[in-house]
Formats: sequence, C-alpha cells, structure tokens
Amino acid sequence: MANPILSQKGFERGLSEGDAGWAAPDATMTAQGQGPAARAGERTMTANGTFARTAFLFVLVLIGGAIGWSQTNVSPAGTIEIPAWAWVALFAAFAVAMVCAFVPKTSPFLSPVYAILEGAFLGVISKAFESQWDGIVFQAILATIGVFFVTLILYVTKVVKVTRRFQMVVIGATLGIFVMYVMGALLSVFGVDVVFWNQPTTLGIVITVVIACVAALNLFLDYEFIRQATVSGAPKFMEWYGAFGIMVTLVWLYIEMLRLLALIRQ
Repeated sequence: MANPILSQKGFERGLSEGDAGWAAPDATMTAQGQGPAARAGERTMTANGTFARTAFLFVLVLIGGAIGWSQTNVSPAGTIEIPAWAWVALFAAFAVAMVCAFVPKTSPFLSPVYAILEGAFLGVISKAFESQWDGIVFQAILATIGVFFVTLILYVTKVVKVTRRFQMVVIGATLGIFVMYVMGALLSVFGVDVVFWNQPTTLGIVITVVIACVAALNLFLDYEFIRQATVSGAPKFMEWYGAFGIMVTLVWLYIEMLRLLALIRQ
C-alpha cells in the first residue's frame, strides 16, 4: 500500500529521537540549512546519502527476491506452490515496517531486515506471476525502475512541484485506495466478491492504471520529504528512514505493475 513512512509526523519523530530538545525547524532555519543536528555539530542527512542507502536496500530486495524465487516450486501442470514461510515473511516485514515507521532511529538496523523479508515474499509472488506469463517480472521491474527515474527527474527539474494541494490530493487518493482494499478484503471473508479491479476488464485495467499512477505520485511526496529533511539538518540516521520510505513506495508500485501487466495479458 501507500507509503505511511515519509510524513511530517515521521520527520518530527526522527528529530525528537535524535535529540530530546529538537522540534520542527522554523522557516529561517530551513532556508539556511541550520537544523538542530547542524547546530549541534553532528553529521546531518544528505540527499546523496539517502539515495545511496535506497540503492543498497534495493539490492537487498533483489537478494531476498532471488531466495524466495528459488524456494518456490512450480508443478509440471504449471500450478504454483506457495511455501508457508512466505506468509510469515510478509507479516514479519509488516511488523518491521511498523516499528521503523514509529521509531525512526531503528531504521538503520531494521530497514535492511525489511528489505530482505519483503524481497523474499515478492520473489514468491513474482514466481507465481512468471509461471503464468513469461517475462512479466522483468517487464514489471523495468517499469518500476523507469517510473522511479522519470519521477525523480521531473522533481529535480521542477517540472512537477509538490505544493500543499498536490500533497492533499495524493494523500486523499492513497487513503481512498487503502479503504477500497480493506473493504474488498473484509467482504471477501463473508463470501462477497467485489474486487472488480482484479478482473481483466476495461474497468479493472483502468482502475489498476489509476492505482499505479497514485503509487507513482507518492514518490514525489517522498522526494519532497527528503529535500525538507535535508535542508532542515535532520540527523544522519534519517537517511535510512528516507530510503526505507522510498522502498515502501517502490514495493507497492512494483506489485501494481505486476497486476497491470497481468490484466493486460489476460
């Protein structure tokens, strides 16, 4: 789902953990890059450091994915056998993500754990998709990487500006998608199938395209968070927090890309 990590509250939690006396910086401090960590003479967060850690987490996701892929068997009839540990990895990754979200100072230690666990689960899911549609995983990975770099270029060149209204629209759309997913899951428990967005119809494809677009727009919010945290002199460990948040968005985007390609092929 959407990235709950990189938010103003998350930023404030990170500051408060670095120093009990820290608070959100004022406009003057932000403009001059004189955040609390900078004033204290400590090493501060940088955009380059954040993206370097993002690349490291991405490699760990790929390693976890390779493990999950290799441990997933496909029967001669083409039936996928989902290992029981995959669900354990998924729920463990969710638990780790929640700890990182609410305790940012743990992100240097827990974000790599999240990447491995989430990657292992994605490897299993990817193998399931690949067993039905040859080449779909490679296409989804390329599409996800492509969206990442395109959105980053659009943000850096200021073609897309993250205004307050932009943020509210993306957050509102993300919450709407979350509610839709939760309602679909709850109703399915009672035998009511309303997950029409998973059907290979025009409506299903359009809705999946919209969801993928919202996931991509969340990347702009991630970049803006990193920029604000950097110029505000956030502590060094916030680079891991920012990288972790980007990976949450990329995982969501990759899953939506898989779903969209599968629907189109059907």
